Amino acid sequence: MCSVIEEDMVGLVLFPGDDDTGSPDVSWSYTGFGVFRRWLAQAEGFILDEMRGFGGQRPWSDVSTTLTPLLNHPDDGGPDLTSAQCAAILPRLREIADQWHEGSADSLLQRHTNDIGQLVVVVQLCVEKDVGLLFG
Repeated sequence: MCSVIEEDMVGLVLFPGDDDTGSPDVSWSYTGFGVFRRWLAQAEGFILDEMRGFGGQRPWSDVSTTLTPLLNHPDDGGPDLTSAQCAAILPRLREIADQWHEGSADSLLQRHTNDIGQLVVVVQLCVEKDVGLLFG
């Protein structure tokens, strides 16, 4: 069993599948990625923890969001998001990023704002290069 401190050291990186080690990426601890996805789900009007696969029983067919491929994705071991999926989620990610672009004193909100900005850059690159978004 991992302590919270050890769990936060284990990480997840989302990056373009372009074989370019210089490409931008975005990373979180597994815990941090969970918090980020719960924030995105809240922005989409539902509670992630109520969904199947996240401790709840609510089916994904009950929600309508273009972010489903990102929100309903295993932390690791799942399929990469395709370039087409990236193109579909990019406009909504930008909208959420623009909505929260305003400065805030809340450090967690600042972190989410920074993370979504980085994610937009990575997803945009996936679309431009027609490559998948890899989870590693």
